[in-house]
Amino acid sequence: MGGFRYEVITEYWPLFMEGAKMTIQITIICVVLGVILGMALGMARLADARHAPWRQILKYCVRWPVTVYVSFFRGTPLFVQILLMQFAILPFFIHPTEGLLISGDLAREIRSTYGAMLAGIIAITLNAGAYLSEVFRAGIQSLDKGQMEAARSVGMTYWQAMFHIILPQAFRRMLPPLGNNAIAILKDSSLVSAIGLAELAYAARTVAGASARYWEPYITISLMYWVMTLALAYLVKKMEEHLGKGDDNR
Repeated sequence: MGGFRYEVITEYWPLFMEGAKMTIQITIICVVLGVILGMALGMARLADARHAPWRQILKYCVRWPVTVYVSFFRGTPLFVQILLMQFAILPFFIHPTEGLLISGDLAREIRSTYGAMLAGIIAITLNAGAYLSEVFRAGIQSLDKGQMEAARSVGMTYWQAMFHIILPQAFRRMLPPLGNNAIAILKDSSLVSAIGLAELAYAARTVAGASARYWEPYITISLMYWVMTLALAYLVKKMEEHLGKGDDNR
């Protein structure tokens, strides 16, 4: 091995920093979009109506399709989903000659410049949404059903009661699992290196190939992932403490 060579790290440090920036960028985008998607899917899985035919419509046209969606993305590897998005689904919609949505020079530009990033973000967001939907569903169901009934009895619509009464309370209970999922997204972002996105794992592979050294680059990104994970966990802890103080002051 010849000992740990710090000059490998210092020489390629700008590459590691660019990879870290890309990792943080992907994580933030996917967490935000994943939370929005997860909330929508979670509420869709709980959608119900008191009378026919809306009861059957919601069951077969909303709850069942969402259940299949969640089952697929939770039951297949994220790595496979990223590859499927990059090499099959995205080219179907964005392709220079046969794109369903975008074609021509614009499609060529998007694919060459943003293709890997777009595929990675979409795949991770869709996967995160499936897992977060369960978090939202469990958080909403953990509250007393009487709160929804009380809100409806004073004239609130279902959506008004959900956004003003149910979700704010459920969010306090959902924050720890939401934080855990955000950390998982941060670590899973390393998988997009397989499709050529220049994030941390890709930077380490590039440095290893250029320097013929493996110990230094992979130890470096391990420590960088560790620091980012600790920072994210600390942020979630502070949010929990803040919301806890709000509860204590009531």
